[in-house]
Amino acid sequence: MQFPAAFVLARQQTEEHLASARPDAPVVPDRPQRTPSARRPRFGGLRQAAANGLRGLATRVEPRRDCQAAL
Repeated sequence: MQFPAAFVLARQQTEEHLASARPDAPVVPDRPQRTPSARRPRFGGLRQAAANGLRGLATRVEPRRDCQAAL
């Protein structure tokens, strides 16, 4: 081999890669799934009121469909 250091590095990298899939490797537990009815969303009423207000404002600002743009 022309590059003995490359052989050593390749072997180390291969061992690290294979060791990451060992059966006794640490596992991060999954977060439990929440049901939608478990808890009401925080500020749900405020969000709904803001959405309704913005929708009403958009209908007032948006040009009417029967109006023609002035050229």
